[in-house]
Amino acid sequence: MTKIKICGVTNLNDAIIAVDYGADAIGFVFAESVRKVSREKVKAIVRKLPPFVTFVGLFVNETAKNIENICSYCGLNAVQLHGNEPPGFLDRLKHYKVIKAFRIKNERDIDPINRYKSDAVLLDGYAENKMGGSFPCSCTAFRPQ
Repeated sequence: MTKIKICGVTNLNDAIIAVDYGADAIGFVFAESVRKVSREKVKAIVRKLPPFVTFVGLFVNETAKNIENICSYCGLNAVQLHGNEPPGFLDRLKHYKVIKAFRIKNERDIDPINRYKSDAVLLDGYAENKMGGSFPCSCTAFRPQ
């Protein structure tokens, strides 16, 4: 089953449009980014959206305690980890669905994925000094074990 998550939402209007067009999940960036939003703004947006939408907080190398505080305050029910979190870190976030992102530069970057017990995996391109980018299509042959 395909699920659609629109990430980097910064305002209520965009969130409503995404949901109206069928997004299953709305992502909010709490890491340094041009799309970073405050917890107060996210809380206000989440309160005005339908109850069956998944609300995802995107974090990079954040502490588990801070992630839990933000998620609880905002009403988020999933987290997306884009940092260098070790596999055991995910155990500290048991109250949330966890999407673990992996920056893919080449096929060797696929190897660590099976060490993580996340609810979902996001393959992100590798670009020096920033998140995102493109990666070789041959790397998409990954199959979870």
